Amino acid sequence: MGQLSLTIATGNYDRTRPISDGRVQIEGVDPNHLFFSPEEMFYRAFRFHSFDVSELSFSSYCAGAANPDFPYVAIPVFVSRSFRHSAVFIRKASGISQPSDLKGKTLGVTEYQLTANVWVRGILEDFYGVPQTDIRWIRGGLFDPKRPEKMKIKLPEGVDYSEAPEGQTLNAMLEAGQIDGLIGPRPPGAFYSSDAYGRLFPDTFGEVARYYQATQIFPIMHVVGIKKALVAQHPWLPASLYKAFEQARQIAMEAILDTSASKVTLPMLDEQIDYVRTHLGPEIWTYGYTNNRHVIDTFLRYHHAQGLSQRQLAAEELFDPSSMESYSI
Repeated sequence: MGQLSLTIATGNYDRTRPISDGRVQIEGVDPNHLFFSPEEMFYRAFRFHSFDVSELSFSSYCAGAANPDFPYVAIPVFVSRSFRHSAVFIRKASGISQPSDLKGKTLGVTEYQLTANVWVRGILEDFYGVPQTDIRWIRGGLFDPKRPEKMKIKLPEGVDYSEAPEGQTLNAMLEAGQIDGLIGPRPPGAFYSSDAYGRLFPDTFGEVARYYQATQIFPIMHVVGIKKALVAQHPWLPASLYKAFEQARQIAMEAILDTSASKVTLPMLDEQIDYVRTHLGPEIWTYGYTNNRHVIDTFLRYHHAQGLSQRQLAAEELFDPSSMESYSI
């Protein structure tokens, strides 16, 4: 019996490359591993179901998971995680120096349902006392005015949400002072060349450490999904994929901790590693269901409260059961 041929789409990360280059074998699988940007990958996966296995936006996946016809089922492999305190960009002239100053201000979002934006809004409300209803929201493309909201949303009562004027980008509106800031995974175009902009939390390291020490939450951005039809045919597949991605993660962790020569083109990596280990812990970028249950539960609560899922899902509904447990000896 031959190997199962699968097309696998992920980002090009240190934690996925061991699968692509063959250092990690997926038992029973001959992978065609493709690398994409998140925008292209998610568009093709959700719109056309183009891949057998795909990295997926956690928010978009949660929106679809309640639908029995949704084509993918996830495994608890979190190939993208990020503290998003650095994702709130502000115009300094707007007089914003702390989270409470966002009340009554206008912020841009490229999509209301982006995972990063869901986390930021939830954290602003839970941790800083600024609910989504206290902010005016403008949705539009950051650099392309034609960027759409990829899923239909029905926001809760009291949320002030509108579309950017036709032909306008959030970047241009920020420059013109038509919005006070924006949230999202990418900064405005002149962020690094102009002193007109800043971050809501200039001391991102310190603020992240304070948040993590209080909540033990390292936000999940993306999961890995498998086509349900494949799982029905090959019930061994989710556990085998989980095992391979976990092995690849361990290889990446070992490499980055070997600081004899830096594995990434970034100065002061040793100092960042020391900071993370001291203030957050020795290993927080983990995969698996049980040890991340509190993070998943928090996100599902935010997702439903922000009007992005029809009902609040239970965490165990999201993942194939065979990938949620592992054997022990």
